[in-house]
Amino acid sequence: MASYHSMDIVVAFDMQEMKNAVDQCKREALNRYDLKNSNIEIDLTDTEFKVNAENEFQIEAVHDILCKKMTGRNLSPRILDRQKIKEAGGMRMRQTMKLMKVLDQENAKVVSKLIKDNFPKAKGSIQGDAVRVTSKSIDDLQSVMGFLRVRPEIKVPLQFTNYR
Repeated sequence: MASYHSMDIVVAFDMQEMKNAVDQCKREALNRYDLKNSNIEIDLTDTEFKVNAENEFQIEAVHDILCKKMTGRNLSPRILDRQKIKEAGGMRMRQTMKLMKVLDQENAKVVSKLIKDNFPKAKGSIQGDAVRVTSKSIDDLQSVMGFLRVRPEIKVPLQFTNYR
């Protein structure tokens, strides 16, 4: 009987690294010349990141700083799901960026379909917040990993775990 190899495709990141990136972003935003004395409020919760500033330029600047700090800590900026910039009252603007912690059903279907269409020897099945890929060959699993990493239609940073 032939043995099967498998891996799970998930969306995950280290929350402590995210907190550290946000702390660095706060410090840089307080000291940067174009953002100094602008009363920018930066808040991180378990599910979202909020920026409250005087204008859209400052929100974009904070986002750029955060992306730079996240990249330096091996976090993908694609975990931030940016919402529309809204007026917060008092001549201020606010933007909420939701943190993508799990592989949602829509993205799981896209991943599964890509595997089905491009790799006939590999089988992808959705299991909750992960996609399990099985194949007789380890090389097929590695090909799937390389293929999915570069696909533009996947909007979330994929992690490949439970590799057996």
